[in-house]
Amino acid sequence: MKLEGKTAVVTGAASGIGRATADELAHAGATVIVADINREAGEAAAAELNASGAHARYLPLDVSDLASIQQFALDAVGVTGQVDILVNGAGWGKIQPFMENTPEFWQRVVAINFTGPVALAHALLPGMIERQQGRIVNISSDAGRVGSLGETVYAGAKAGLIGFTKSLARELARYKINVNCVCPGPTDTPLLQAVPEKHREAFQRAIPMRRFGKPSEVADAVLFFASDRSSYITGQVLSVSGGLTLAG
Repeated sequence: MKLEGKTAVVTGAASGIGRATADELAHAGATVIVADINREAGEAAAAELNASGAHARYLPLDVSDLASIQQFALDAVGVTGQVDILVNGAGWGKIQPFMENTPEFWQRVVAINFTGPVALAHALLPGMIERQQGRIVNISSDAGRVGSLGETVYAGAKAGLIGFTKSLARELARYKINVNCVCPGPTDTPLLQAVPEKHREAFQRAIPMRRFGKPSEVADAVLFFASDRSSYITGQVLSVSGGLTLAG
């Protein structure tokens, strides 16, 4: 799966699944814009990719802030000329009973996991529509498909991202723009490591393959949707979860 001549934006690309995705797309030939709120880690990720012979550039992005999203979109097009692939990979949440949530917590979860990806897609789509080509890959979660104990608002936001993917795919098919969604299950990332051990053990017992996913395994699915191998696929949701949601 080759992406030479393509420019890809990957949000949350400084660590975890976003970082693995940036690596995968860059080594498939794409020029990758590493988008992340963490400047130090983002610049380091871009530098490592460039040192390996790939092509990458860091641009700051706070997906919870609409002004940051608008500025990022202008900068991304300004430095590369066009964006061919958008991977909405940034995400955030934590395990907490719903009745302990605060309105500020809800707002942050929804902003990062839903309205941020919506706003970034809206900002970058005009160029794709004008060129009649493009790929959008939204990284949701199996929590958005079947729910997740202690992640109620997060699951709701991720479910919204799935619905957004399907509806946007219908609108954009006429412009030859494919929109698909990857739903990881529990994956070995810094976010998972922050989860209490008893919850991690419960997650692992629930997975038929009895292990957590690797970020690179999720990135493989993203690469498929970003490439021409998926040219006749749009509006689809692919779980990468070791069989966690077989009945979902």
